[in-house]
Amino acid sequence: MMGPSNLKFEVTNYQILAQELKDRFGELDHETLQDTLEGISRLPEAIGAVLRSSLEDEALIGSLKARLNDLDVRLERLRGRYAAKRELVRWAMDRSGLSKLQAEDFSASLRKSPDKLEVLSEDLIPANYFTPQPPRLDRRGLADALKGGASVEGARLLEGELSLSVRVR
Repeated sequence: MMGPSNLKFEVTNYQILAQELKDRFGELDHETLQDTLEGISRLPEAIGAVLRSSLEDEALIGSLKARLNDLDVRLERLRGRYAAKRELVRWAMDRSGLSKLQAEDFSASLRKSPDKLEVLSEDLIPANYFTPQPPRLDRRGLADALKGGASVEGARLLEGELSLSVRVR
C-alpha cells in the first residue's frame, strides 16, 4: 500500500526523472514531459492512493460525527432524566418534611443553597459593579477593509496558499 512516506519518495523520484529527461532530450514541451513522466513514474498512483485514503478518513469522520451527535442527544436525555429525578426527590423530601434519608448505599439530605443573584436590569446597576473589558480585534472587519483597498498600519493581507480540491463522482 502506498502511503505518505511513499508519496514523498515518489515525488523525489519524479523530480529526478524529470531532470534526466530534460538533460537527455533538451527542452521538452510541458505536455510531452508530463505524459512521459506519467508513464514511467509511480507518482500518479501514489497520489491516488493517498487521496483514496483521505477519502476513507473523510467517510470515517462523517460517521464518527453522526455517532457523536447521537451520543450527544442521548447524553442530554440522560442529563434531563437525572435532573428530573433529583428534582422529584428534592420536592418529595421537602413536601414530606424529611430532611435526611439514610440507606445502605447512600445518604441524602436537604440543605439550603447559597443565595443566588438575580439581575433585573443592568441599566440600573452602578458602574462600579462592572468590570471593564479589553477591546477585541474585529478580524473579519479588518480583512474586509483591506480587501476593499483600505490601508491599515499594522495589518496586511497575505496571499492565499495553494489548496487541494477533491471531488468525488
